[in-house]
Amino acid sequence: MTQLATEHEAINLSQGFPDFTADPELLDCVSSFIKQGFNQYAPMGGMMVLKEEIAKKIENSHNAVYHPDSEITVTAGGTQAIFTAIAAFVKKDDEVIIFEPAYDCYEPTVELFGGIVKRFEMKAPEYEIDWTTVKDLVSEKTKMIIINNPNNPAGKIFKEHDVRELIKIVENTSILILSDEVYENIVFDGKQHLSICRYPELKNRSLMVASFGKLFHVTGWKTGYCAAPKYLMDEFRKVHQFNVFSVNTPMQLALAEYMKNPEHYQYLNRFFQEKRDFLRKGLADTSFTLLDCEGTYFQALQYDKISDKNDFDFASELTVTHKVTSVPFSSFYQNKRNDKVIRLCFAKKQETLEKAIGNLAKL
Repeated sequence: MTQLATEHEAINLSQGFPDFTADPELLDCVSSFIKQGFNQYAPMGGMMVLKEEIAKKIENSHNAVYHPDSEITVTAGGTQAIFTAIAAFVKKDDEVIIFEPAYDCYEPTVELFGGIVKRFEMKAPEYEIDWTTVKDLVSEKTKMIIINNPNNPAGKIFKEHDVRELIKIVENTSILILSDEVYENIVFDGKQHLSICRYPELKNRSLMVASFGKLFHVTGWKTGYCAAPKYLMDEFRKVHQFNVFSVNTPMQLALAEYMKNPEHYQYLNRFFQEKRDFLRKGLADTSFTLLDCEGTYFQALQYDKISDKNDFDFASELTVTHKVTSVPFSSFYQNKRNDKVIRLCFAKKQETLEKAIGNLAKL
């Protein structure tokens, strides 16, 4: 879709990255460490100063303790952490449960290592989880359950009952949980992000993944981390060591310095909610149906009142004719499920969103 946007000079609200710059203070931090000569390999698990700041953030946010040396690993983005976690634990014929619409790296990575994907399809417009059906997917071969909270692309967050149902499913089993929480600091309307690590019954069997790209508007830095109990992290690092070995040194040091002030990320909920609300208000009088957006920086739109086309064709037409690029939801389902829903990214400058709203309002 980005290629199509480039070809037709459309406003690109497809890929999930900001079109505005990061805080100059953070950029200056990186420059400073580069000039000071911190340009060689970092330790395999990450710079200790950064892991210590990560541990503080997790404890302050979720009241959960991870040992920075043995239970936190800095990764080359959230996707590498996800890949490495799956590679470390999923073997041939192991079953892995995922929830669709799903971030597109889960399924191919599981299959790459010989695993079998079992899917629960969330459906428009609610995108809720029927845990009774999920329980029916569990078998003696179930190795892992992958959750994405807040969910990309649906923008839904786990509620307390979701967590409690998940606990019931995995108790008295050896099932692992891979918890993709890269949008943990982008949750709206006063709601709380219920991280997997808040619950001891889940924390002790879980690998939690997060992203600095989402936290500080630097997706191109490809820097994130994984937090897990030592017995899981030991296995994770056996793959990480030969997967990427280590992550960009000056950026790790800059992130550690920048994180010392929690205000640098505590404002994100408010910051992105203002953008979400601006987009929703601008589209309120159109024929699009605005689906719930509880978190992430993506807004789902249902267009069934506008067109009978499938979502890929509609998204293509939207790009070519109306100069706004989106992502069709069918791309997040293995069976290409078509609920006539598209995804817009609102992590954009005000003027970008204004232009997009102007174009979409003409439909």
